Amino acid sequence: MAKKKKEAEAPSNEWMGTYGDMITLMLCFFVMLYNPSEVDPVEIQQMLAAIESPTISGGQSASAGTLSDLGNTITSLPSMSRGSRLGPSLKRTVSIFAPDVKTNRIAVTSDERALVISLAGDAFFAEGSAELNMDATRDTLMRLSQFLSSSETAGRRFRIEGHTDDLSVENTQWPSNWELSAARAINVLRYLSEYGIDEKQFSVAGYADTRPRFPNTTAEARAYNRRVDIVILEEGHL
Repeated sequence: MAKKKKEAEAPSNEWMGTYGDMITLMLCFFVMLYNPSEVDPVEIQQMLAAIESPTISGGQSASAGTLSDLGNTITSLPSMSRGSRLGPSLKRTVSIFAPDVKTNRIAVTSDERALVISLAGDAFFAEGSAELNMDATRDTLMRLSQFLSSSETAGRRFRIEGHTDDLSVENTQWPSNWELSAARAINVLRYLSEYGIDEKQFSVAGYADTRPRFPNTTAEARAYNRRVDIVILEEGHL
């Protein structure tokens, strides 16, 4: 009688336990090596802008909700030569004003003029008013003053620009948006001066509704257009 052939045993899965332990240990090791302070917030925002943000120009428009993301995104990438000079200031600005950027109180961008810090009009002023809401904005203005007086911006010139939406002013204090936008810019300069900035480095301009960030077609777009820009000027834009 022929001997019965021994059936092959099913392969063991015990190795999977050892493999899983090794992967877990490697993950723990790399988590310990990770240093959040080394993350470049500017590069992160630029990557997110490239991946997620649509370009707003010409006849294009953005849906509601998209503008709030764009408000805190650095969408203009500087040239290599200018970027190397602007980089430290840009990175420090994003870091200093991270809480304000997160809450849409401030937006940090860069354009052909250089670094632009935009103060949201509705966060800093009451509707139709040029008086700063100091209770809500005092800490932000103090950080602004410290940054504009720091070594990163030494020797630079600044321009504070007031902007409004396209709606008419509904009070008798301001004949038009020109006066309102200029008064808001002047008041920002006045309070920054009280906190220690050198007025000789600053100029002031009011543009009313002539330089909107977005078309004044929605309430959200108008809210982003009501702003005061603090521009850290490059040479040639003085």
